[in-house]
Amino acid sequence: MTEATRDIQPVELLINGIPVRAEPQMTIVEAAWAGGVPRVTGVGCLEGVCGSCRILVRRGKEVNVALGCETFVEPGMEALFLPAPGTPRHQYQLTELADGWDIQARFHEIFPEASRCRHCHGCVKSCPKGISVEEGVKLAAAGHYREAGEAFLECVMCELCDSACPEYIAPAHVGLFCRRITAFFHLRPPNLIHKLEELKQEADKKEQP
Repeated sequence: MTEATRDIQPVELLINGIPVRAEPQMTIVEAAWAGGVPRVTGVGCLEGVCGSCRILVRRGKEVNVALGCETFVEPGMEALFLPAPGTPRHQYQLTELADGWDIQARFHEIFPEASRCRHCHGCVKSCPKGISVEEGVKLAAAGHYREAGEAFLECVMCELCDSACPEYIAPAHVGLFCRRITAFFHLRPPNLIHKLEELKQEADKKEQP
């Protein structure tokens, strides 16, 4: 053991209201387990992938949200594990979409609130993965599903952005929808769709007597 190691002091913090003394290199999840905090239902992968260890973090007057497995303990920090998200409000079946041309109308039927973004940036600030959530929703509302899906590639469906949205847009589910339909239909890019529409219209004119 080195001199530096001997001098390391434990970190004191509150997790779910319970005082915990943790080693400085521990994450909130590790500190909760080591400190005897009752096991939190849904905390799973410990690799920042499943998105289930959602926490509310208070540092003095500052309050944020994060993932417990990606947040290191800090002196005086207060962490509260949030309950798991409820059942998604937006229901749909990919097989109900007749073809790629039907997506735009169906998207706005499924997510009518997606075009009401206030640009408050709450979704961006709450995302633990640094995703440009607001831009992704904007792309989806404009019909750029491939680009929107790519914007949400790192999304782990923790749904912290959903909780932060005053318009109840559910950005995580908008991103999931875009990723699903891109894979399901092997979507053509918007500029190609527009070009094909022009070619189809020209062909229709030629067939007219």
